[in-house]
Amino acid sequence: MKIHNDAGVWTTGSAPPAPPLTAVLEVAGAVLSWPVDDAEAGPQIAFTDVGRAEWLWRVVGPDGHGAVVTALLDGDADAGNDTVDLPGVDLEPTSLSALRRLAFGHWLRRWWPASRQDGIADLDMALLDGEVAVLTEAMQEFFDADAFDADVADLLAPHAPLFGVLARHDDSRIAGLAQACLALAEDIGVAVDEPATVERRRDDYALAAGPGSRTGRPGEAIAEGRDSVRWSAVPPGVFDAAENTVAWSVESIGTTVAALMRTEVWGAASPEGIPVRFSSGAYAGTGALDATGAATVPLFDGADPLSEDVAWDHDWRDVTVTVGAEADESASARDRVRALARSRLTVTGADAFLAERLAADADY
Repeated sequence: MKIHNDAGVWTTGSAPPAPPLTAVLEVAGAVLSWPVDDAEAGPQIAFTDVGRAEWLWRVVGPDGHGAVVTALLDGDADAGNDTVDLPGVDLEPTSLSALRRLAFGHWLRRWWPASRQDGIADLDMALLDGEVAVLTEAMQEFFDADAFDADVADLLAPHAPLFGVLARHDDSRIAGLAQACLALAEDIGVAVDEPATVERRRDDYALAAGPGSRTGRPGEAIAEGRDSVRWSAVPPGVFDAAENTVAWSVESIGTTVAALMRTEVWGAASPEGIPVRFSSGAYAGTGALDATGAATVPLFDGADPLSEDVAWDHDWRDVTVTVGAEADESASARDRVRALARSRLTVTGADAFLAERLAADADY
């Protein structure tokens, strides 16, 4: 095993690709990362505090654990070396399989590309969060109180009332998982009071169909076009994950030239308040989405409002619409994620989560 100093953090293995192509799991004293679309790739382990990584013996053996701790706390790492070579210390090939699956479960929660436009079914977040919680509880030896991904209560609490309903579901897979979640919630003190009624976002687990939330707009547009939401710039569970789901137009509204933007919303979370920025050359404006995923943003030429005459004379072919934060994310990376999602819906492997299996059942 070779351990490298990467900007002050000691790591093993190859650097993972950028989001959304990496599954990440924080355990005690380390962060584990895997490429999501390369089943043969090994993990990168980034040690945040090797002294807390008491689980390390489970994946490199007791002697290997001692060698890593000695090297990083007492040995070559203190000698100014950027690489520490530990001959004979290797990861057990299958020792991290369960952790990899758990990391992928967290990845599904953040990056699954549900899309009405692309026909990629959404995942039931109550069942996904519940299964991730059960898996996390079964692997507590890898976590401590400071590990971000150790919080089982945070996974269960938003769905706790629903588990009581799902525990009586006629699908034994759903009922069994819900019962396990109820038992775990009781053990850790999460309230599971059942509401009188529970509204589901979708009818059973089928892919939602029908038109989006577009509405017509009166008046003549000075310019119009489309752009895409960068997934890493926005919260999960808000937008349709397809490309070109941001429709924009530049229009004169009274004495104001504004950019009108409408996003395709498909998720449980609200887009309200998510910042947006529209820019083309020297002209720009900022605002925020409303609860329907739309925004009207006045445009400025520097500090002055953009005039209608200047707007008509401008070449609007070079426009950037930013939804959420600034993010350096390629369309090709999103395409790889969609390909992975489609493959998992087509062939559900042994590592598939129940939420994936139900989505695959509905994807016909």
